[in-house]
Amino acid sequence: MPDSAAIADALTFSPEVTQRLDRTAEWCQRNGQRLTETRRQVLGLILSSEKPSGAYDLLARLRPAHPKAAPPTVYRALDFLLEHSLIHRLERLSAFVGCSHAVECPHGCNHHDEGGMHRAQFLICRGCDRAWELEQEAIAPVLTRAAQSMGFRAEAATVEIEGLCADCQKAGVTPARRPKTAAG
Repeated sequence: MPDSAAIADALTFSPEVTQRLDRTAEWCQRNGQRLTETRRQVLGLILSSEKPSGAYDLLARLRPAHPKAAPPTVYRALDFLLEHSLIHRLERLSAFVGCSHAVECPHGCNHHDEGGMHRAQFLICRGCDRAWELEQEAIAPVLTRAAQSMGFRAEAATVEIEGLCADCQKAGVTPARRPKTAAG
């Protein structure tokens, strides 16, 4: 297993990502959790990427620091990061993006809607595959009330909106059609 110096040499992150990782480690410690080196590296890879990252892409990018890493290594880290709302999973892309909300939230992430959950909306560009998180607070209560009106208690809500970003529109990009999923 590589030592800390070898890991640092194999995966170097920008000062901004490193600062975010340090804040995340402090947040984990305050909340009785541990941001292990592997979790930190996986989160750093996600935060460093311009596009949502798939699990196997993360594994390939992690291997310089962890040559014997296997899929369960990445999936365990992703499970922890998801459980603590440090990342989001984009179902449509089967990929992950970072979320600083839990770490940066001055309310302890408990005062955002009736369910006390951080609800996210994403814009996903079909041209360049980038994604942007929105935090439109008006959307979550509407969805929650609609679910309640049908006797359904919403526990999580992620809205994914596909289209073309301004840059791709300007460049005249014509995206390939994504195959429909069972949900969409």
